[in-house]
Amino acid sequence: MNGRHDSSNSRDTSRRTEPVLGSLDQIDTGGDARTPRGGRATSTVDTRVPFSAGDARHRHARNSKSHRGLWITAAIVVVVAGAGALAWTNQSTLRSWLPQTQLNTLLTRADQALASGDLTGGPTSARDLYVAARALDPDNERALSGLQNVGNAELAKAKAALHKRDYATARFALDEARSLLGGGAGVDAVDQALAQAVLHNANTDVLISQARAALANGRIDGPIGAAALFNTVLAGDPQNAVARHGLNEVGNLLASRIQTQLGQHDRAGAKRSLSDLSSLMPRYAQLPDLRAAVAQADREAAAQRDQALAQGEADLRAGRVTGGDDNALAQFKAALAADPGNARAQAGLGQVAAALILQANAALDSGQRQQAKALLDQAATLAPQSADLAAARSRLAAGSSSSMPSSHGSVPISPAQSAKVAGLIARAQAAARKGEIMLPPGASAYDLYRTALGIDGDNAKAQAGLRELPGVTRQHFKHALQDGNLERAHDMLATLDQLDPGDPGSLTLRHQLGSAWLDRADHDALLGRTAAARAALEDARRLVPQDPRISEVSARIRRLD
Repeated sequence: MNGRHDSSNSRDTSRRTEPVLGSLDQIDTGGDARTPRGGRATSTVDTRVPFSAGDARHRHARNSKSHRGLWITAAIVVVVAGAGALAWTNQSTLRSWLPQTQLNTLLTRADQALASGDLTGGPTSARDLYVAARALDPDNERALSGLQNVGNAELAKAKAALHKRDYATARFALDEARSLLGGGAGVDAVDQALAQAVLHNANTDVLISQARAALANGRIDGPIGAAALFNTVLAGDPQNAVARHGLNEVGNLLASRIQTQLGQHDRAGAKRSLSDLSSLMPRYAQLPDLRAAVAQADREAAAQRDQALAQGEADLRAGRVTGGDDNALAQFKAALAADPGNARAQAGLGQVAAALILQANAALDSGQRQQAKALLDQAATLAPQSADLAAARSRLAAGSSSSMPSSHGSVPISPAQSAKVAGLIARAQAAARKGEIMLPPGASAYDLYRTALGIDGDNAKAQAGLRELPGVTRQHFKHALQDGNLERAHDMLATLDQLDPGDPGSLTLRHQLGSAWLDRADHDALLGRTAAARAALEDARRLVPQDPRISEVSARIRRLD
């Protein structure tokens, strides 16, 4: 004790109690106040025991540190939560950054490919990468400039190959340069130099002799055809009179072929010959007249087709389906003769088949089985896979096999047969849901329903399921088109043409699918995928041959060559 005494330290010694250990059975090792069994809550630590100043400072520091840690943790949580909320509310903005990142990556890779000399010919080449970048941003200056640089590099490569007399490499590089640069004085100069070098390397007299022999044998097309050989001579020697005369003979031969084909109403052949002539001799004098003749033949055939279609549809409405010379069947066949593959005429034939099947069902209802069979046989020549035809044939077969008909005209089947039919119908329904409408053979919905009807020809579920297949097929077509699975949509449309060839709505479906194929061809052309673009364009051409976009997309693809 230091002897200091003040009021703050004054105590009433009479009230002071010395620290005691307390009852052992009230001690809790957890250090918290607990309620002893059967007693009141008591503290395990006597608060009257004095603590030193050092202990107090230590505890205060520990508590302060703990509080600071809690505050930091809370702050981090708030920041992370805020960032997450910001990202959630601005998803569209964040997504918009992704194409820009992809674009920059493509451009960087394209620049590296150009610097390393990987110019064209693969998905990692400079050309393909710059084209892919343009697909994301068609007006990107860096991509446009990069493609120009690739073209100039290919032109330099052609010059180097020409200097080394590597004419094949020079020609390939020059073609690439032309497609990228769009021609120009530099490209034309190298082209002329290459033609002269090739001609100088070959014997002109030998080339002309080979061309004459090819022309005499009627071999015009191909790399060793008369046209190509005469053109080779003229490329190196534009004033060569013998080669020029020989090329005119080629043109005359093709012109004569076109006239003969038009006289035989072979418009498809005439168009092919005209295309050959246009590509081989774009300045041929008679070319405009030949084009006009082919166009006139097309107009006349279109007029005949439209007249036959209109008359066939009128005959169908009037009930003149078959029989005699003036009927829907004859008119639709005439329309197909004028325009092979015409979708409207094919749909008309399907409607004729549907009318025949309807008449056959009416004949079955009245007990005229022979007439029903004849009508179904005629319908089968027009729509052999029609779902309605299959259902009607099952009715006919069930009736003809009835040795002891019941009151409803059908033969009772055994419980085992009934169970088998139920199983077949269940499998058919499952196959229809999966889109296995006509394939695989024997396990398709169509075949399973027909097998069930072969056992029980009057089974209502099997009959209904078979008739519902066209509607199910339309749904699968719709989903495939929405998913961009054009191959599957094409299969569904072909299936529908077999199941319900007279469906007037199929023309709309054809147009939708053809338009989708054109979109894909256009996209592939933009990305420089020439082969894929051509394949998609051909699919579109088969579906919508009159679509004006076909010529636009075709021209875009040709510019890639």
